[in-house]
Amino acid sequence: MENTSATANQTPTPDIKLLVVDIDGTIAGHNNSVREPVKQAIAQAKAKGIKVAIATGRMYSSALRFHDEIGSDLPVIAYQGAWIQEPLAQRNYHHLVVSRSISEQLLDYFEQPQFRDILSVHFYINDQLYVRELTQDTKAYAQRSGINPIAVGDLRKTLDNEPTKILAMCEDTKIIDQLLQNLRHQYPPSQLYLTKSIPTFFEAAHPQVNKGAAVKYLAEEVVGLQSHNVMTIGDNFNDVEMIEYAGIGIAMGDAPTPVKALAQWVAPSVEEDGVVAAIAKFLLS
Repeated sequence: MENTSATANQTPTPDIKLLVVDIDGTIAGHNNSVREPVKQAIAQAKAKGIKVAIATGRMYSSALRFHDEIGSDLPVIAYQGAWIQEPLAQRNYHHLVVSRSISEQLLDYFEQPQFRDILSVHFYINDQLYVRELTQDTKAYAQRSGINPIAVGDLRKTLDNEPTKILAMCEDTKIIDQLLQNLRHQYPPSQLYLTKSIPTFFEAAHPQVNKGAAVKYLAEEVVGLQSHNVMTIGDNFNDVEMIEYAGIGIAMGDAPTPVKALAQWVAPSVEEDGVVAAIAKFLLS
């Protein structure tokens, strides 16, 4: 389905030299892996000289498997863009953190009586995951992410180092929406970047963090391209900025309606290999 209402970034005519893809809901679906048709389509794009990179909300260590699966030779954009690192040389290009004072304020908020027993709170520090306790939500998240969470009781103990990202999980999506609404009133964008990567995840990061800024940095500062040379594909609210930045910004078929409205084209869903359709339409035709 094409979205003909969004026309931003269509001048000059895109000459795509860089493809940036999200992981969850974009190149990886329910089975948590990249299907062979997606790998083949990405390989075809690379054969035409198009570079490929990952931009994800995941931890850097959790994203590496997907970086390898698609054969990327560019830095990984992790933590919504708060962490950009090149795996081979282990060069960290970019790392932004949430201040200790705001981290403590968020923790105070999450530990209010109405939230304490229903939220699983995650602090990501130096690419390690610290939690108060191992809830069922955290165990499921850790298994999917391929990481080992560290239970510390009081998360304030971890704040000798400041978090790259703070996440609160809750199966009740209304609670997540309430958190997002309330905390956006308390913290303007100049103080904190707040987003949802899936309906049950509330995420907070440094105010300069978003995937659009990270893709811009990768394209312009690392690779030497401009926005009209970039195509991005994502499926949720944390992908909005990179969809808007790119010469061709694509939303997956099961993205929320407001995200689709900002995209220049809407691909089929992840389970229908929407990335394959997008690559065929824009990069291989």
